[in-house]
Amino acid sequence: MEKSDLWKKGDAVRAEMLGAAAVERLEDSGIYEDAGMQKISDYVREAVFGMLWTRPGIENKLRALVCVVIDATAKSPVELALHLRMARRLGWSEDELTEILLFMAGYVGIPASREALVVAKRVFDEIRAEATPPPA
Repeated sequence: MEKSDLWKKGDAVRAEMLGAAAVERLEDSGIYEDAGMQKISDYVREAVFGMLWTRPGIENKLRALVCVVIDATAKSPVELALHLRMARRLGWSEDELTEILLFMAGYVGIPASREALVVAKRVFDEIRAEATPPPA
């Protein structure tokens, strides 16, 4: 099926936000081989990345931080991992993101904050491993 211009635009934004390594892992995971998952993937690329992430008004760096907070509050670890990666790629430091997740403990509770920090540790470790060339 032919992909729309918005899908193509969203696919490019998604790739830019996640980075090549994360996109490759997602594609290789086999999760999108399922018809239902392919439908949600297409929708997200078109409606979320193609329309929402390209709107004027606020910078994508701020959008990524808002997504991190929403995901942590909603206890959505899969989405949180993706948005933490995007937030790092857009310039938020590990320390800044960690402080945001710690700050949340006072407002949404320690369990949500702790679970988010567990996800963040894994994501930050992955990002650091990707940036370090393997030993010769």
